[in-house]
Amino acid sequence: MATFLYKIGKLAYRRRHFVVLIWIALLTLAGVGAATAPTAASSSFSIPGTEAQKAFDLLDARFPGTAADGATARIVFKAPTDEKLTGAANKADVQDTVAALKNSSKQVASVADPYVAKTVSKDGTIAYTSATYKVSSMELTDDDRDALQKVIDDAKKTGLTVEAGGDAFQAMPETGATEIIGIAVAAVVLVITFGSLVAAGLPLLTALIGVGIGVSSITALANALDLGSTTSILAMMIGLAVGIDYALFIVSRYRAELAEGRKHEEAAGRAVGTAGSAVVFAGLTVVIALVGLAVVNIPMLTKMGIAAAGTVAIAVLIALTLIPALLGYVGKRVHGRKARKAQESSDPAAEPKANMGTRWARFVLRRPVMVLVAAVIGLGAMAVPVASLELGLPDDGVQPTDTTQRKAYDLLSDGFGPGFNGPLMTVVDAKGADDPKAAVDRVVKEIKGTDGVAAVTPATFNKAGDTAIVNVVSKYKPSSVETENVVHAIRDAGKDIKADTGAELAVTGSTAMNIDVSQKLNDALVPYLALVVGLAFLLLMVVFRSVLVPLKAALGFLLSVLAALGAVVAVYQWGWLGSLFGVEQTGPVMSMMPIFMVGVVFGLAMDYEVFLVTRMREAYVHGERPAQAIVTGFRHGARVVTAAAVIMIAVFAGFIGSSEQMVKMIGFGLAIAVFLDAFVVRMTIVPAVLALLGKRAWWLPKWLDRALPNVDVEGEGLNAAQEKERELVDA
Repeated sequence: MATFLYKIGKLAYRRRHFVVLIWIALLTLAGVGAATAPTAASSSFSIPGTEAQKAFDLLDARFPGTAADGATARIVFKAPTDEKLTGAANKADVQDTVAALKNSSKQVASVADPYVAKTVSKDGTIAYTSATYKVSSMELTDDDRDALQKVIDDAKKTGLTVEAGGDAFQAMPETGATEIIGIAVAAVVLVITFGSLVAAGLPLLTALIGVGIGVSSITALANALDLGSTTSILAMMIGLAVGIDYALFIVSRYRAELAEGRKHEEAAGRAVGTAGSAVVFAGLTVVIALVGLAVVNIPMLTKMGIAAAGTVAIAVLIALTLIPALLGYVGKRVHGRKARKAQESSDPAAEPKANMGTRWARFVLRRPVMVLVAAVIGLGAMAVPVASLELGLPDDGVQPTDTTQRKAYDLLSDGFGPGFNGPLMTVVDAKGADDPKAAVDRVVKEIKGTDGVAAVTPATFNKAGDTAIVNVVSKYKPSSVETENVVHAIRDAGKDIKADTGAELAVTGSTAMNIDVSQKLNDALVPYLALVVGLAFLLLMVVFRSVLVPLKAALGFLLSVLAALGAVVAVYQWGWLGSLFGVEQTGPVMSMMPIFMVGVVFGLAMDYEVFLVTRMREAYVHGERPAQAIVTGFRHGARVVTAAAVIMIAVFAGFIGSSEQMVKMIGFGLAIAVFLDAFVVRMTIVPAVLALLGKRAWWLPKWLDRALPNVDVEGEGLNAAQEKERELVDA
């Protein structure tokens, strides 16, 4: 592989005008496609195989035109102090608002009158109306939302307290200016690392081109492939981080090759041949981890993973072709002035000076047991909060306290009880029952007798009279374990009802859907871990030609991801340092967070493993002792891996400023995971374990050595080929 990539690097360097034009053309093409593509329609959120999804599908079939997944807006009214909403003046104001809401948009399907639907609290101070739309929240236009907001603003002028919630208010998540700060931090780190503005600008420029192509392509295909808004945000987050990193490794190796006295074209070829091999395998592990999300069988998550994997693949191709092409334009300016002067006066054969990386490696080599124990205990302590991990999908209860959605949520809890914010929709399919009405009455009676149920509404039948909807309100808040128990109790009762009457019962609604999603994600975590870690283990075994090095890499990753998940629980669930990270309200951790962190962090963790350990492997293969190979690996790789990790942390941390709780949590989780994995696992535990293992670290059974393909990441074949060329020239 090294020889093949060496040829690509040299070709890209020689044909730089052509390579640059191709990438500019691709960027333009993707940009035009994104600009001319139709606006993406609804991003459907379906969870195949769950009871909640089956119930939604049944509703669509038996209650045509009701738009079971249509957007909803819930407007909550509170009477002024010492007044009631049942008073004539207040009642008139509420009914005027209901009428205005009905006429606010053509997309409004129905609006319930609180006095007819009996949605006024017992003390008469709080009431609410629910508006259902014909389309989902993603299909609502800005005009629809503006009209809804105008109705609310007009209602507030009457003197009533008016707040609103529901998914009709969900717009595109804003990522804020903090991601620009992340890129600015990356630029500063690159300048410090390279000491040259030109060398620092290359990784940033190429990463932005890669992300531009990736995100524009996603936007262009969003309508055709039904991609959600968070798909492009995830692709941008990961594409930017790996794009900068991969380019950074190639540029760094190119500078090292120049420092050894090689000519520019030769240095570009060797940089792509050696560091490029590591980039390919690092990129492959990220792609495996992201595409592997398909195992969960949640279409939205699969699409997010594949789209992000596509952006990573673009980042790899750019690092292998566009970087060597651009290096052809910059020439000697890839080094800063100081470095150029030092190079001119230095002897390439002289012993390289010790840097921070070598000093750290030697410190670890002197005390490997102490360093290893301290790092493992530290990560273990951080992982402790995982024991009390609670999973759920965020609702209005985790919104900041100054938002109207949160105020509406709290008013409903005060007036009707906490369960009112997440009613359970029970769908009864009585087609197979002899007496559908009697079967539904039996269901209502059973549900009323279930522990934890606060209220049950009368059944609503479809036109055919064979299917009914029964709304159930829990005594507990939607994201609580108690509400989950209520859902399971109702579903268990449904088994007996089916046996006795022939009618089938299914519980759905956003609360039940959240419970089903969490369960599905939990069930998929172990198979997903096995698939991703197993495939990456095989890949790393091919790269390092060792059994123990990939094993150590996988175990180190598990430690770092558990510790990072512990930090997420401490901040977002317990509220520790919440004000520092913009957490105004604690709540359960997003249900897809564990599996998502495993996928993304595993891919990124293997980046550092590959970049750092391939340098050690290279030194060992070229005849250095195991301990000396570790020091050599750190001398060449530590500075670059540190810079890469700081850049990734900066990019991910930038997303903590997002308006979307899901994006905020992902940004924090990934930033802390990269910090722990790069600095504690790869820079501390890895050299300590390798020091203790010595030559055994590179042990591989002979039968396995013969069976595994030789990909030559170290460039051994490259050296042999060049040696042969020299011999022919001399002859």
